[in-house]
Amino acid sequence: MDTTPLPLSLAAARNLKWQPGRSAEAFIDGDLEVRFTPGPSRGPQVPHDRDELYIVAAGSGRFRVGDEVTAVGTGDLLFAAAHVAHGFEDFSDDFAVWIIFYGPIKKK
Repeated sequence: MDTTPLPLSLAAARNLKWQPGRSAEAFIDGDLEVRFTPGPSRGPQVPHDRDELYIVAAGSGRFRVGDEVTAVGTGDLLFAAAHVAHGFEDFSDDFAVWIIFYGPIKKK
């Protein structure tokens, strides 16, 4: 990225174009991809081929990685390694997360 993008507020992120169960692109720069979703899919996701960070932007719920489940809330930072089953459960209606994919694709 040759220029610094403007700050993106939570309110503005909620207006990004997205589809239920999917995320919206905030910006991409090389191996860094920042996305946002105000409505993640419930339950396990198909494991991704890159490491992933989540930052809970609003609300609360539970984050499952493999068999481990953790209560999460606004401001929490979550990690999901490439190829590991993970997902969100029992989250509030206002739940929203920032999603950060980074680094190269990891072969299984």
